[in-house]
Amino acid sequence: MEHSRDPLYAAAGVDSAKAEAGLARLRAWVEKTFALHPTARPSLPLGYFANVIQIDGLPTGIAIATDGVGTKLLVAEMLGKYDTVGIDCIAMNVNDLLCVGATPLSFVDYIAVEQLDPAVLEEIGKGLFRGAEMARVSIAGGEIAQLGDMLRGIRVGAGVDLAGTAIGTVPLNRVIIGQDIQPGEALIGLGSSGIHSNGLTLARRILFGDMKLTVDSALQDCGRTVGEELLEPTRIYVPEITAMFAAGLQLKALIHITGDGFFNLTRTATPIGYHIHTLPPPPPIFTVLQEMGQISDAEMFQVYNMGIGFCIVTPESDAERALQIARAYGTPAWRIGTTIPSPDRTIIIEPRRLQSRAQRFVPLSGGL
Repeated sequence: MEHSRDPLYAAAGVDSAKAEAGLARLRAWVEKTFALHPTARPSLPLGYFANVIQIDGLPTGIAIATDGVGTKLLVAEMLGKYDTVGIDCIAMNVNDLLCVGATPLSFVDYIAVEQLDPAVLEEIGKGLFRGAEMARVSIAGGEIAQLGDMLRGIRVGAGVDLAGTAIGTVPLNRVIIGQDIQPGEALIGLGSSGIHSNGLTLARRILFGDMKLTVDSALQDCGRTVGEELLEPTRIYVPEITAMFAAGLQLKALIHITGDGFFNLTRTATPIGYHIHTLPPPPPIFTVLQEMGQISDAEMFQVYNMGIGFCIVTPESDAERALQIARAYGTPAWRIGTTIPSPDRTIIIEPRRLQSRAQRFVPLSGGL
């Protein structure tokens, strides 16, 4: 789900104020279900990246997460290229499972189409297979819905939506929601592959609306076309995170940087702040969007991953080993910051002179 705390993103069609009000109403009813099956109750409150179902008498919980690809599918439709969006769908789900310390196991998909096209379904299947291969999960089944009366794409008959649900397992004594974070621990950022699957509504408005580009237009700074850049699949972090657990690293928090950008760092049980003192140069697509759309640094970090697709918090003693493992799996990784005492969960992004305040990024005031 894409959120926004900035007028530009709202103007592009993503209204976070209404989304949050609606979510509060929905959440009230969802939480009433927790008591309906007393021997299989969700063990976590809502608001984390995934939940864990505790089955009475078992030491292992079932982790579950669900997500979709969003308006990235409109870019796939514009290009007539559907063989990578399945990777995105797998990635958005398994990366969320990692955030509670789970090992992803299996996945089911939901594909809705305006008109059924066997060739399109096959291409989506290719991406789902490749994503499952990278995430080391099976695809246990799914659903295809033909919704010609309600689903619309850019071209007549071409509308498609893709979402899924992933499950995994996690020892109940290893469920991680950032409950043990201490000040002075290392914040490590794992590189993204680009825009991933969030913020596409704003990106499309800038590139296709404001700038009148097409999917075939060359983006010189990126070295490829608009369509190729926007369809770059979301990175899957399962192999390196699994290896970190296997190596015995103490991972205090695992954070998927998705919608809401760097504000995802606040989704921990411990009220903790972050001082981000180092950031790598973002992939060129972010500079292109910021310059073409005249977007502030504040909004960029509220909407996009800015080159950091996943973060972990670990004690200083494990930081270097975590970096080595990530890089061994071909994932760029950097020590980007440190946890700081902050009951109001302040995030300081020193390289861009930003700090969080009242759920927004604002210019950093005063000294550090």
